Amino acid sequence: MSAGSPHLIGWSGDAVADSVLAVIDADTAVIELSVWGGWDRRRSVQARTVLDKCLAEHPTGVIVDLHRLRDPHAVSAPLWLTACAQGAALQPPVAVAVCVPANAPVARRLRRLGARDWLVLYATVSQARAALAGRNALPDRLHLALPPDPAAAMQARSLVSDACAGWGLGHLCERARLVISELVVNAAEHAGTDIEVVVSSRGSGPAAAVHLAVYDGDLVLPRVCDPVPGPLGPSLVDRGLGLRIVGSAASAWGALPARGGKLVWAIIRSRPEAPS
Repeated sequence: MSAGSPHLIGWSGDAVADSVLAVIDADTAVIELSVWGGWDRRRSVQARTVLDKCLAEHPTGVIVDLHRLRDPHAVSAPLWLTACAQGAALQPPVAVAVCVPANAPVARRLRRLGARDWLVLYATVSQARAALAGRNALPDRLHLALPPDPAAAMQARSLVSDACAGWGLGHLCERARLVISELVVNAAEHAGTDIEVVVSSRGSGPAAAVHLAVYDGDLVLPRVCDPVPGPLGPSLVDRGLGLRIVGSAASAWGALPARGGKLVWAIIRSRPEAPS
């Protein structure tokens, strides 16, 4: 599966000078999205797609860096307002910070649209990082450092069990254990680097969910492989089939670059009961 997959975030263009890039900070769970090049229909589609993927991951915050965007008529301004509204509607809310020079056409149009009341503009990315640091820290967030060993999945499953029990989400535990096991085994076998597991809760009440994140030091995003038919059916040892299990068990999942590696995440929510 390429970075154009609905689940994966990578470069959306052919070159750095003409791209949309999103990376996540493993320590803060803040995604930084950078837009490079001129704003046109193609860039609009790319940016909307990557923003949707970023918000689906439900990070603690999103920083949108527009310093390298060429948008003399500020056509992109409504998109950044929409992203802010979408983030605010999530539970817990996701803060969206837009970084743009104060005299840029996009900044001027955002101010005319009243964005100053609910969308904070920052002159630099460092200012936005400082502002978001700890702003949306998740109280229910557990970390576990693991070696690149498939057997480490047992420790990850235990962490998930303890988390679900502590948060009153026992009904999600079985699926969450299955998913975290697949993610850790994939990271151990295919990345071969140290692994960090982060388990956190999202929302409350019937909408409560378990968010699973596995970081490793391999920059290559995962691939989902097609099953290989054989005399006894599809092969169960083919690379990438574990992600099909993740896709079936999780409510949503995806992957995106992180500094020094990548993050593969999944969200486990209650599923609607089938009509009787």
